[in-house]
Amino acid sequence: MIEVQDVRLDPVARRAWHGSEELTLSRKEFDLLAALMERAGSIVSREDLMREVWHTTFWTSSKTIDVHLGWLRRKLGDDGHHPHLITTIRGRGLRFETEPRAS
Repeated sequence: MIEVQDVRLDPVARRAWHGSEELTLSRKEFDLLAALMERAGSIVSREDLMREVWHTTFWTSSKTIDVHLGWLRRKLGDDGHHPHLITTIRGRGLRFETEPRAS
């Protein structure tokens, strides 16, 4: 079980919760969340995410990640403009925050 802030992830059962609510995630949303939570506090590059979640090194646009990230943020109640869980680090990648960020 991986627990960061109020998000819990069971990689073996492929289940996730935000607080007490179980999340309904697609395969890619779950894999994206797992990749970020496994390295909470560290920046994960978009290239690493494409390789680990989409199993490819070929991509021409970050829109694939952005779309799935948007769906995931919505399900987590995380505002992309003022995120408290998943932060975009411009030019570097994404980071799952270990502590809530100040607004």
